[in-house]
Amino acid sequence: MRLVTVVLAAALTLAACQREPARSGAARSSSAPPSILLVTLDTTRADAIGPDARGVETPAFNALAARGRRFRYAYATVPETLPSHASMMTGLYPAGHGVHENARFLSAQHPLIAERLKGAGYRTSAFVSSFVLARRFGLARGFDVYDDELTANGAERGSKETTDRAVAALSASFAQPIFFWVHYFDPHAPYEPPDPFRSFYAGKPYLGEIAAMDQQLGRLVQEFEQRVSSAGGTAAVVIAGDHGEGLGDHGESQHGNLLYQSTMRVPLAIVGPGVPAEVVERPVSTRRIFHTILDWAGLGESNSLRVKESQADDVVLGEAMKPYLEYGWQPQIMAVAATRKAILAGKTEVYDLANDPGETKNLGSGANLPGQVQKSLDEYPVPSLEPPKTGETLSDDARRSLASLGYVSASAPPVVRRDAPRPADKIALLAVIDEASRLFVEEKYREAIPLFQRVHAEDPQNLDAALRLATAYSSLGQNAQALDAFKKAAAIAPRSPDVRLYLGLHYARGKEWPRAVPLLEPIVAETPDRLAAVEALAGIREKEGRLTDAIALRQKIQTLRAPTAADALRLGTLAMAAQQTPVAIDAFENARALQGPSFSNDLELGVLYLAARRFAEARDALDRVPSTHPEYPMALFKRAQVSVLLKEPDRASRIAAARRHADATTRELIESEKLFRSESQPRR
Repeated sequence: MRLVTVVLAAALTLAACQREPARSGAARSSSAPPSILLVTLDTTRADAIGPDARGVETPAFNALAARGRRFRYAYATVPETLPSHASMMTGLYPAGHGVHENARFLSAQHPLIAERLKGAGYRTSAFVSSFVLARRFGLARGFDVYDDELTANGAERGSKETTDRAVAALSASFAQPIFFWVHYFDPHAPYEPPDPFRSFYAGKPYLGEIAAMDQQLGRLVQEFEQRVSSAGGTAAVVIAGDHGEGLGDHGESQHGNLLYQSTMRVPLAIVGPGVPAEVVERPVSTRRIFHTILDWAGLGESNSLRVKESQADDVVLGEAMKPYLEYGWQPQIMAVAATRKAILAGKTEVYDLANDPGETKNLGSGANLPGQVQKSLDEYPVPSLEPPKTGETLSDDARRSLASLGYVSASAPPVVRRDAPRPADKIALLAVIDEASRLFVEEKYREAIPLFQRVHAEDPQNLDAALRLATAYSSLGQNAQALDAFKKAAAIAPRSPDVRLYLGLHYARGKEWPRAVPLLEPIVAETPDRLAAVEALAGIREKEGRLTDAIALRQKIQTLRAPTAADALRLGTLAMAAQQTPVAIDAFENARALQGPSFSNDLELGVLYLAARRFAEARDALDRVPSTHPEYPMALFKRAQVSVLLKEPDRASRIAAARRHADATTRELIESEKLFRSESQPRR
């Protein structure tokens, strides 16, 4: 292993030296802004990559960092992918851009770096490797290309495939500077490095993922810089981690729940015009990547990491609000100044990072904190427990994709409580919650129930666990257990609309569905965008025979999420029964577009077009009905009617075919059809 990595390191270093004049920009004088490559490394600890890493060889990152400015103490704003990237792309802390956890939506009111660069004449491209950063979440604005086509169960792709796509895009000629963002997801759990790294790092698969990713990083940077150089331009590169990984430090196996160095301290290096080769010891925030890229693009140098003595981050802040937003536990805020770090979560922890880098000795709230640190902790805004009103919703498939990556959001806002636990004190329970929630989203209710029971026993005021436990029982048809669990949820939050919603959904799926009506009606009236409530009430209206109301609700559903073929067919069937012909036609045509050759409702479409006196379209639909259709005699009868109305030359033979293949239903219809009588009269 050592021989292979040393040879690779030597090759990359030699290549870097040979290309140095074309890349650095130091040997050429040009007023043109550089092309910029931003590479974000998901789930990458600061001590797992670079010259200070132990137990892993990362020659590509090392060679790059040696040419520019490496920040030894760079910090993510949040230990989760989407909010951390939102900070890099906006220059704002989560309190500013409003995204505090994954599966939320970034508001369009916050300008993104790609929008700024595109306005300045850059061609912009992005290649992301995880569904967590899919375009629907708001980071695609300003990009000419936003490649989020994923392969592995629609949730992620490896760095090699992402690099292949990025390199292929670089082959196109360009006369303007380019901004290229490439996101690698490899070190995220489960750790499954490809060979030969699987063998090289046997027993250390996380480090194997890092090494494999580093190899692709080297390939990407080389291709980018060569392509920019050959086009006569100058290149600038930023490499940054979005957050780290716990790997058992402070009891956290992965990330997202705590604010210790293992998940908050990340690698960060910048290379390009105006950047000397050096290591910076002062703490910085990765949100300053936004300002640094603007600086290179000539859009202002304020807060840029190219300015060595910038005082923009006298205090570096961070947050971990997931346990607070999901379960009502203590909100967590981090502040770092020089070598002193404080974490506020109900009580304050203080660490001396110079003498205690592993944060093993809490100096306590009585430690002497710089005034600016304490002020930052006290004034940092804690987000509302109510989910943001974005108008965006996640489909079940989207939730399953996130769950496959270990990200599951709570089903209801939590209850505020004075005795809320500190996440650090409940870290073992967090692993149980994550596993139970994943099983729940995957509809493995029997496996999830004992885990939710454990959560409820250890955290009785956890509303999310209580509701999911009740819903799991309900989904399995265990009515008595479900009602008992719903009763406990109501005791936790007597006024919660979510308790009423999920109880209403429980009744709606069973024999006691009328009991759901008084629960669901006010929810739909008060919050008409609650998709689950609208869907359940639509089903109830059908059972009540209130077709007009059911149709209106089904149409509302299609404004809340993209309709499936089943949605369109259901709406078409209801509208046809209610004689709402235009609505039915639109719905069936939508289903036909979604289903393609498997669409089997052309008979219904033909009948509807005939009723609307759109005879040519009725003809086309009826001609698509196969002879194997169970109601083919009706299709022949309707086709004969259309033939007469269109005055087709072969209308007599079509009437004869309808008679020849008639069944008990159509035989009587044919004999009483006035259109056919006129056709049977002798012509003069």
